[in-house]
Amino acid sequence: MELYSRIEGEGQPFLIVHGFLGMSDNWKTLGTQFAQQGFQVHMLDMRNHGKSPHSEDFTYAAMVQDVYDYCEKHQLGKIHLLGHSMGGKIAMFFATTYPEKVEKLIVADIGPKYYAPHHQTILAGLNAVDFSVKPSRAEVEETVSKYIKDFGTRQFLLKSLYWVEPGQLGFRFNLDVFNRKIETVGMALQAENHFDGPVLFLRGDKSDYILDADFETIRCHFPDVEMVTIVNAGHWLHAENPKDFYESVIGFLTK
Repeated sequence: MELYSRIEGEGQPFLIVHGFLGMSDNWKTLGTQFAQQGFQVHMLDMRNHGKSPHSEDFTYAAMVQDVYDYCEKHQLGKIHLLGHSMGGKIAMFFATTYPEKVEKLIVADIGPKYYAPHHQTILAGLNAVDFSVKPSRAEVEETVSKYIKDFGTRQFLLKSLYWVEPGQLGFRFNLDVFNRKIETVGMALQAENHFDGPVLFLRGDKSDYILDADFETIRCHFPDVEMVTIVNAGHWLHAENPKDFYESVIGFLTK
């Protein structure tokens, strides 16, 4: 599958993989900042997200293969790889499957453990939108807001709203497949998944995705790991505290 991407800058390739229900556009501002530091930044849309193709095959194996094929097509040598949430899982699976392709790995607010499905409210809000009645953007937001109270989360989700044709809105992501295959997102790394290169794990101090109790498991998979907690940030730490997030990533990549 040929993934859509935004590419900025020149230098060592630095791939950024968004989270579940996200898209490359979420990383535009930070991507530009990273590019200014001498990296060629590739912000990917994963399958079933953004402008990339839709597919019934929604597994980490398929998404890892997509990233590998992308690197081959663009003739990328060793890459730096950053992933947030589901994208962090993709990044972990990729680095442990193709360790020779990855120089440094950055994982944002997700661990290698299993996560039970917990997006039910978000999916309920998205499924409540009836596009057949041709709602306006404001009407879509009004429907979604009955389920999703947090303004920031709503804005993040509504970035994927687009005009399919004049007068007809739709979501860019493949909601139908997500409804049926939500279990995929929480999958754990297998015990044999290992990457010995330098790894940075970032977590938000207001997020419960990475607990202190998870550090031991993380070190089993990634022995050369640093853990950093970003203050005043929840799960969307790169959006909630972009300054500290940026400084932590650049500090790790340039040392």
